[in-house]
Amino acid sequence: MEMSVTAGGPGMSAHHQRSVKRRRWGGLRQQWKLLGLFEIDQEHEFYSLTCMMKEGLAAAIQSTIDNAPTNELSDDDFTLEVTQIHKDFTMETFAGPVFASLRGSLGMTEQEYQQSLCSENCYLQFISNSKSKADFFLNDKRFFLKTQNKREIKFLLANLKIYMEHLRKYPHSLLVKFLVHRIQIPRRRKKYFIVMQSVFYPDDRIHAYDIKGCEVSRWTEPAPEGSQIIVVLKDLNFEGQFITLQQRPWLLRQVEIDTHFLRRLNVLDYSLLLAHQPLHHDERHQGLSFATLIMRTKSVNPGSSPIQASIVAVPGAVLEDDSMLPLSETDSGLKLPHAQGASSCGSLQTCREHTRPGSDMAELPDFKTQNRRLLPNLKNPLHVIDGPEQRYFIGIIDIFTVYSFKKRLEHLWKRLRHPSRSFSTVSPQTYCLRLCQWVQDHTK
Repeated sequence: MEMSVTAGGPGMSAHHQRSVKRRRWGGLRQQWKLLGLFEIDQEHEFYSLTCMMKEGLAAAIQSTIDNAPTNELSDDDFTLEVTQIHKDFTMETFAGPVFASLRGSLGMTEQEYQQSLCSENCYLQFISNSKSKADFFLNDKRFFLKTQNKREIKFLLANLKIYMEHLRKYPHSLLVKFLVHRIQIPRRRKKYFIVMQSVFYPDDRIHAYDIKGCEVSRWTEPAPEGSQIIVVLKDLNFEGQFITLQQRPWLLRQVEIDTHFLRRLNVLDYSLLLAHQPLHHDERHQGLSFATLIMRTKSVNPGSSPIQASIVAVPGAVLEDDSMLPLSETDSGLKLPHAQGASSCGSLQTCREHTRPGSDMAELPDFKTQNRRLLPNLKNPLHVIDGPEQRYFIGIIDIFTVYSFKKRLEHLWKRLRHPSRSFSTVSPQTYCLRLCQWVQDHTK
């Protein structure tokens, strides 16, 4: 969200400056309310909690800055718990070196991360239409803070190593990236929360959807025509629309890789977050040099997030032999532009023929096995894919719900209540295949 306010020259009175500032903040607060965001000021019920969160996060990140990890990750890093005692609360950070390594692999500095979460601005509360009881907070919209229950956090930490290995194998994965903390305030229950990378960043001019691939309770009343409110719509709202991409084969394959990984973890009820915005005229049909293409596809270096080689292979791994891939379209979707410097490399096969060991070109054959793609030159490249006319924001979130005995009972009850209709609580295998089918049916 951008605002432009022109103030007067050096001779402006202090009273007039204060008046301009009040109007600016008043206008900003009004825009936040229109977007479903509410400033957590001193009168807000979460003001004390979010102040503690911000103070605890600032200290935890500063500790990482002061003691930057230099060695490869060890098994102990995945189970590390660091407690910092503050005046009115304690903050625990789980597996700090692991998540610091992940942020580094995304090209983010710790100073950048600290500024994003711990600036002087008040946190905002995001009012979600989700059925979960989670609370959502944000600062500059690049990250969300979301409360989670203890069971979900334990599951997440127990599977952290194979989650990280999955991201290393598939550096352009659509799975959301996160960080885990626990805050303890005297005489209150411990509260767990994750810091989650926002899929919808930047969020101007977007139309957003939460997709589960089913129909029961998957309609949301849209905002009135011309309204600035961002309402996250659902599956039935998207019917009749399509995601139009040149990189469709890449998207189909990556959704399959990520959902099969979640299926092996016995997880369901995750969502494919989807948004689109019209491209500006100057963003369409941009030409690229081949050198730029190489740098974009190498971005998000999997080698910068070291994981021990002894880890068991992660479910969902894609074999190098194309004949073993379940999808019929196995091309990564990477199209080489016919720009200066690219004329001699019209296809990946041609490029392989000119490859020399140790050169950047030698990494091209890895694109298929790692399912890498051409990343846009934006602040949130992993979750952004440009089509001919639209820019799409795509990510997979809420990956912590296990198909437990309780969920199995819920599945039986919904079968009786909604015969012949599709609903969200199904087996992980059915859930995975259904979401893959939805993406295939709604892309072209």
